[in-house]
Amino acid sequence: MFGPKTHCVVVVGAQWGDEGKGKLVDVMAERADYVVRYQGGANAGHTVCIGDAQFILQQIPSGILHDNCTCIVGNGVVLDPEQFFSELDGLGKKAIATGGRILVSERAHLVLPYHKQLDRAHEKSQKIGTTGRGIGPTYEDKYGRRGIRVGDLRYLESTKALVAERVARANQLLELMGASERASVEEHHALLDRLAPRLVPLSTDTGYLVHHALKQGKRVLLEGAQGALLDVDHGTYPFVTSSNTTAGGAAVGAGIGPTAIDEVLGVVKAYTTRVGNGPLPTQAADGVEEELRKLGGEFGAVTGRPRRCGWFDAMVVRYSVRVNGLTGLAVTKLDVLDTFGEIPVGTGYQLDGAPCTVMPSDVRALEQVVPQYEVLPGWRKPTTGARRLADLPPEARAYLDRLEDLSGAPIRYVSVGTRRDQIIEV
Repeated sequence: MFGPKTHCVVVVGAQWGDEGKGKLVDVMAERADYVVRYQGGANAGHTVCIGDAQFILQQIPSGILHDNCTCIVGNGVVLDPEQFFSELDGLGKKAIATGGRILVSERAHLVLPYHKQLDRAHEKSQKIGTTGRGIGPTYEDKYGRRGIRVGDLRYLESTKALVAERVARANQLLELMGASERASVEEHHALLDRLAPRLVPLSTDTGYLVHHALKQGKRVLLEGAQGALLDVDHGTYPFVTSSNTTAGGAAVGAGIGPTAIDEVLGVVKAYTTRVGNGPLPTQAADGVEEELRKLGGEFGAVTGRPRRCGWFDAMVVRYSVRVNGLTGLAVTKLDVLDTFGEIPVGTGYQLDGAPCTVMPSDVRALEQVVPQYEVLPGWRKPTTGARRLADLPPEARAYLDRLEDLSGAPIRYVSVGTRRDQIIEV
């Protein structure tokens, strides 16, 4: 999608996450100078396969596997510093050179152990389906103006005093919730002492850096986590994440103006999955769902939880096209459908016997909708060897054409496997 007039592209999940954004970013990063992660935290898991090697990237942008890319953790991310360095060190053990190629926004907020304790305690009562990684409580602290930012580590002693106050507050909340866990001030201080010398040298005003790069004509990819239907404003609230996953959050989370963005690519699976709780209108019947899960390897990259699986939901994708302003789609995992003789596609919903013209904003309504299906013929031929659109079986091409018509955005990429060379540029 990069071109003479296209320098800044957002890659966003257009369903409930796990669409294969990491793989698309990895492929597109070959032509990029910078890859910026703009929201979320260690609750994301972007899986990239190179040959027989598999990399699961939770906080480090997917462009790290290309030597030409500088990778940035933007201000919209909530950073788990322990996990971040564990991931960074793991890349080093796999001979991926990261020195001088990764920077962290000094404005990014830190996920600390007490956030994880609060998250686990909240989940016991709320049953949202969180990963327990402390994401929600960290964003709560951010918007409550009591967060600890990466740049605060430059002033370690005063930051320790702030952390002691936050730990005391967290312990009060844990007691009120009836949790047995308690946070330790000493452990938090020791963590800061250990991590600050590594993290501070990586921190800078990354928003200025990205702005300046675009002024110089550099190519920048903005990488989101999760999916549009998990956006805290536009998703299936309250079964959502705690940040703006949609493209509008990219400008805020990267520290640039919205007019700097040229294209927005939405990534969708050729079917639909969801991990965690919340409605999934086109969820398949048990036996078929298990077949989709098995064929697609549908287990969470971070938690290993089985994903719920169903058919492509055009109502969801049309909604995502609207709220993200998508200029193109990337369809992943087309090969998972290779063995099906017939493939239902959700074209819309009915609610109380009447057609839904817009995506319901209330999960109670979404749980009651009746999906309307159109059954398309399968192709029952392998697609994994296709490298051009013309290589696909006619039925597979017709399937993609129908998804494009129903979604209202052009398909730019099609993925037929896990490897880099199994992405077709349309």
